[in-house]
Amino acid sequence: MLHAPRKIGLDALKLLEAAALVIISIATVVAIMQEVALMIAQREVRLADLLLLFIYLEVLTMVSMYLKSGQLPVRLPIYIAIVALARYLILDMKAMDFWQLLGVTLGVLLLAVSVLVIRFGHVRFPYESPFADVAPTDHPPAAPARDGDRTAS
Repeated sequence: MLHAPRKIGLDALKLLEAAALVIISIATVVAIMQEVALMIAQREVRLADLLLLFIYLEVLTMVSMYLKSGQLPVRLPIYIAIVALARYLILDMKAMDFWQLLGVTLGVLLLAVSVLVIRFGHVRFPYESPFADVAPTDHPPAAPARDGDRTAS
C-alpha cells in the first residue's frame, strides 16, 4: 500500500510538468509572434532581434527534448545563457565600461568551458541508466540492441 501514495504523487507531478511545459510553450510562441510583429512594425531586423528569436527557438527545443526523452540536457540552458549574454553585449556594448565588458565576456567564456567540461564528463563517465533508482515495474525494460542498431562512440 505504500506504493499508492507514491504513484499518486508521481502522477500529480507529471500533470504539473505537462501543464508547465504547455504554459512555457504558449508563452514562447506568443513572445516570438510579438517580436516578429515588432520587427514588421519597425521595418527593420537587427542582429539583436535574431538572437532573441534564437533564444526563443532554444526554449522550444528544450521543451521538445524534455517531452521526447523526459530528461533535460544541462547543456541547453547553458547555450541559452551564452546567447543571452552575447545579445546583451551586442545591445549594450557601447554603454559598458571596461570592467562590465570584461565581466560579461568572462561569463561567456566560463559558460563555454562548462559546456566542454560537461560534454567531456558525459563521454568519459557515461550514465548507466536514467532509471537506476526506480523500481523495475515503473518502466519496462528496453529492448536489446541489435547489431545494426549500434553506433560507434
